[in-house]
Amino acid sequence: MRFHKIINDPVYGFITIDDELISQIIAHPYYQRLRRIHQMAMAHLVYPGAVHSRLHHSLGAYHLMRCALQELISKGIDISAEEQQASKIAILLHDIGHGPFSHALEHVLAEGMHHEEISLLLIQELNKQFDGRLQMAIDIFTDVHPKKFLHQLVSGQLDVDRMDYLTRDSFFTGVNEGVIAYDRILKMLTVKDGELMVEEKGIYSIEKFLVARRLMYWQVYLHKTVLSAEQMLQRIIKRAKLIHADCPEPLNSFINKPLSGASLEQFCSIDDYDVLMAIKTWTKHEDVILATLCKGLIDRQLLKVKYYSEPVDEALLDEKRREACEKMSLTDADARWLVFTGEASSSTYNFENEHIHILFKDGTVKDISEVDNALINENLRGKVKKYYICYLR
Repeated sequence: MRFHKIINDPVYGFITIDDELISQIIAHPYYQRLRRIHQMAMAHLVYPGAVHSRLHHSLGAYHLMRCALQELISKGIDISAEEQQASKIAILLHDIGHGPFSHALEHVLAEGMHHEEISLLLIQELNKQFDGRLQMAIDIFTDVHPKKFLHQLVSGQLDVDRMDYLTRDSFFTGVNEGVIAYDRILKMLTVKDGELMVEEKGIYSIEKFLVARRLMYWQVYLHKTVLSAEQMLQRIIKRAKLIHADCPEPLNSFINKPLSGASLEQFCSIDDYDVLMAIKTWTKHEDVILATLCKGLIDRQLLKVKYYSEPVDEALLDEKRREACEKMSLTDADARWLVFTGEASSSTYNFENEHIHILFKDGTVKDISEVDNALINENLRGKVKKYYICYLR
């Protein structure tokens, strides 16, 4: 009997698993750890429904990959059974290297390591455990497979990763501005000269997709309160490392030992719960900065944030630091942990590296920014940048 399993997803309904190898990968402890990693880090402090996990997202991206492959095959695109399996495995595991609280603690716990690098290390390890059966998935993930469009479905301006996180994050936050016509976009996908493209009829759906992404960044991902919580989370870990704050293993290996002392196995044994338990413990730490940050995050008494279109005035920064020093009897050096500035940015469309190509009925190809009356045009080149200050209330 052919292998068949279904998973009930709140966004897409039933997700079909019809491959035994993929089912075994999903059951692996490395993958199951994603259940304990928040997809949107601290966004639930603003949008209470945003408590979905990386496992939710990766299964959703897998489902969209499955739909995209079926659509391309129906249009006569040559994709072998092995390539289909490998593409689905590549997208299923694309985020397996995320650490606790996803992007919020990237480069903070495992310093200098991007989650995609860790994902690749984990996929390579899984490849050994599954007797080399994931090699084509690795080739697609690293863009060395000859069919470039398969990699573009995993990682590109119009990949199924972005399609799912916009759809899923807007669903769980209730932010309608992030809703995209993912089903129509999938129907409009095609391939020409080995490159992933969109049929002419899909232009407006693609423009809506890009605008929705821009709105979600400023309304959700870079919401000032989310920014405050995630900055506090980062500073908690950095402060704990600085003062060598004790915490249980395996997190202790990342707090109190050099990165070289922590193994891949140890990385896969930490999740949001380890970090959260440490933060709860540190609310009573003798270090006043660590305790203040931890208690603030647990009780949702967050640092105040203000956005500006220009760099924050140094006089304002100095004033807020003096206030913190007086209020909590801090040194200037310690006040800098609680009063600081930074910048946040996002771009609507990457004009430099990746492009979304539109295939017209006459066979011509144009970048989405070059079509007549384009909504996404050269005026949107570059990142939108805002400056912020965080300080004690």
